Amino acid sequence: MPRHGDTPTLAGPTLTLLDHPIGIQELEVLRRDQLTPRMVRLVLGGDLARWEARAPDEHVKLVFPDPETGMTRAPVADGDHLHWPKPFPPTREYTVRRFDRERGEVWMDFVVHPGGLASDWAESVQPGDRLWVAGPRAGYVAPPAFAYRVVLADHTALPAAARIVEELPHGVRARVALLVPDAAEEQDLVVREGVEVTWLHEDDPEVSDRGFEPFLAGLDLPADEPWTLWAGGEAGLLKPVRRWAKEHGLVNGSTADISGYWKRGRSNAVTPRRRLAHRVKHALRIDDDA
Repeated sequence: MPRHGDTPTLAGPTLTLLDHPIGIQELEVLRRDQLTPRMVRLVLGGDLARWEARAPDEHVKLVFPDPETGMTRAPVADGDHLHWPKPFPPTREYTVRRFDRERGEVWMDFVVHPGGLASDWAESVQPGDRLWVAGPRAGYVAPPAFAYRVVLADHTALPAAARIVEELPHGVRARVALLVPDAAEEQDLVVREGVEVTWLHEDDPEVSDRGFEPFLAGLDLPADEPWTLWAGGEAGLLKPVRRWAKEHGLVNGSTADISGYWKRGRSNAVTPRRRLAHRVKHALRIDDDA
């Protein structure tokens, strides 16, 4: 996801912000796979000729049917601009797990939980159903000059981290920590030589109390070559990560890419009160994707 941060002139490589031609298209659900007890993968297909995959953590806005009418009110494209209907339709932002132009497939992974708009849809969807997808939006890319990467993700950011790991440039080394609820949520990833993945479990008392801190404390960071950090997950979980990054001289948006995907205690359940708040915010032109 694109982040806003300071971008001073720094010695050495910095992240590159790549723009995407924003578009809107309707894709078909080709397949639904239950990856783990809490993770569902939907394989979407369609005409991907205009889709330009550039950032490994590229994200899109999924447009869901209105919970009251069952109808989907998609935006209308005008060049690189989208005209959104009013009131703003129900949407959520998701990272693209994999883009395969040759097979005409886009993979989207969903953490499923009771009461979530996207989760409920992913649990009930069937092959042949349709979904409107807007984007991808701009994203940061780390150039190959960053020969060493640190990648951190909780369960919600796992799809992005997994794609980053699988698309690392040849010769780049990486230490990766993936935080999931328990051992049943671990996934098989394509990991090549020089990349080390550590699975952390929330049901481990040390992990539940300290998050990524023990992992970061044990890192042997390179002293003579550029390195960068990518981190995604719950906002509170990332607070110590942001402090650690600052202490090590990293600047978010320049030499680090840290993004809060969600905030603990904030429900995504679609209630009448949330629907009313959603409409008021967009009437005032406040874009709240959470």
